[in-house]
Amino acid sequence: MLKKSFKVKVILPSVLILTVLIVTLNVFLSLRFSALNKSLVEEKLTANIKGIHFYMYECRSKTRTAAVSMSYSAGVIKAIKERNREELLRLFIPMCNEYKVDTFTVTDNEGNVLIRSYEPEFFGDSITNQQNIKDALNGRTTSYFESGTLIRISTRTGVPVYDTDGTLIGVVSAAIRFDSDKKVENLKELFSAEIAFFLDGVRIASTVTKDGHCIVGTTLEPKIEEIVVKNKQEYIGTMSKFGERYATYYKPLLDSQDNVFAVFFFGMPKTDLLAASYKVIRDGTIFGLLGLIISAVFIHFIMSSISEPIIMLSKNMSNIADGDLDVDIKISSEDEVGDLGRSLQRIANILHKMLTDIDTMINEHKKGNTNYSLNSDAFRGDYRILVNSVLELANTSMKDQLTGISNRRSFDNRMELEWHRAIRDKTPTSILFVDVDNFKMYNDTFGHQQGDVALKSVANVLNQSLSRSTDFAARWGGEEFMVLLPNTISTGAVRVAEAIRAAIEKTVITCDDERGRKITVSIGINTFVPEQGCQIDTFILGADEALYKAKMAGKNRTWHHYEKTQD
Repeated sequence: MLKKSFKVKVILPSVLILTVLIVTLNVFLSLRFSALNKSLVEEKLTANIKGIHFYMYECRSKTRTAAVSMSYSAGVIKAIKERNREELLRLFIPMCNEYKVDTFTVTDNEGNVLIRSYEPEFFGDSITNQQNIKDALNGRTTSYFESGTLIRISTRTGVPVYDTDGTLIGVVSAAIRFDSDKKVENLKELFSAEIAFFLDGVRIASTVTKDGHCIVGTTLEPKIEEIVVKNKQEYIGTMSKFGERYATYYKPLLDSQDNVFAVFFFGMPKTDLLAASYKVIRDGTIFGLLGLIISAVFIHFIMSSISEPIIMLSKNMSNIADGDLDVDIKISSEDEVGDLGRSLQRIANILHKMLTDIDTMINEHKKGNTNYSLNSDAFRGDYRILVNSVLELANTSMKDQLTGISNRRSFDNRMELEWHRAIRDKTPTSILFVDVDNFKMYNDTFGHQQGDVALKSVANVLNQSLSRSTDFAARWGGEEFMVLLPNTISTGAVRVAEAIRAAIEKTVITCDDERGRKITVSIGINTFVPEQGCQIDTFILGADEALYKAKMAGKNRTWHHYEKTQD
């Protein structure tokens, strides 16, 4: 059947309708862009808040590791016993860089300072007013956010030091400070945001500047002080400062008495992002309104010559422009309108399939199923390029780029899912905290490239050691990995952990010099039947503590959180 020419009657109004469609799509995309920008700001703020929590936890862990490790040093014990300040300074000052802490303080058994690694000339004063020192003098190892004699805001860990006969001879305290200009600048670079610390409601360290000078001495706003200081709650909001808009986060720092003695401020600039959103919305709205007015005028004059298929096609186009891709364009005419209808239906079908496939992949990734992928072969041309870009972005965000296994974000998603499932079903959940032994020494000896090969070998062993589809392995960070074992009791978790440890111990790592090398791991295990109100962070902390005990017991071993001794 020959096609009927539709040029004279329809080509001009069709062009105008398409113009309206393009403008309408522009407005729609502008609004979507604005919503996306807002979502990106919120997601970035949420991710940074999680990063801040982890950073504070990591700082406390570093001080604990540093203080505990130095308290067991025979040289340190001897120097404290002899009150040899020169030897103590020689031992402790280099260890600040080694353990990535800012300072060590050593006292005698009465709490009088023997040395301060950062201010050696100040010693002899009593610091028993510091809770971590007081606890250590009573035989307890504790960590707190505290204010000291010379450092106003820090996280500290105090550890008792005993002579060989069990007599308390002193205390080792390690600290990471937050009140220095260097620290806030480092945090600004780390989080790409403005940083400040408040002590007793007054800003004492800050990266926020005015006329080239850091702003200090200002006080918290009354509303924020009420929420953060008095009610001890975190605060998330927005603020304007010197012409810049920020997404803000305030975190209370609690001392040993559970009182807020300092406040951490995080401000993420968003002025440029908002300006771009407003410009897109404004321009899209202006062009959209102009297009609608012009289209309405011309459509009024051509309505008598426009057939029913055109009206139907216009409605379908409007639905697609409004985001409704589930359309059925029923135009069977063999002319330009029919061709246009069929082409538009194809576009709607492709976009619908693309969005459905992407949504399915996102939901699967949220469940921790990071192996689920899009089939880019189902699309052609720029659609395939777009799908491949989405796939690459998904892999980047959900998988560890070095080892190829799931990353920490994937683990958090899977952990959240399995945690709620365990609460609902009242089933036990186990996790394994896996850490490569002496990895820094391995890196320093054989190079970072060989260190990467070792981490990939550990990841391969973890994947091969998990037999159930519900088991899940991820890289936690650095040389640390995490294994999630849903519906697994402690004996089963220990059995899996031992199998992993033994397999890694037997694994020969192929090197560039064709020599085979081996590594070992220590594994902390925790098993728990969660209930409503239980915290995942507490569960993970239990595994971390078990890992610490495995390390202290000699490494290359497993340790369950509830074990008291280790054979």
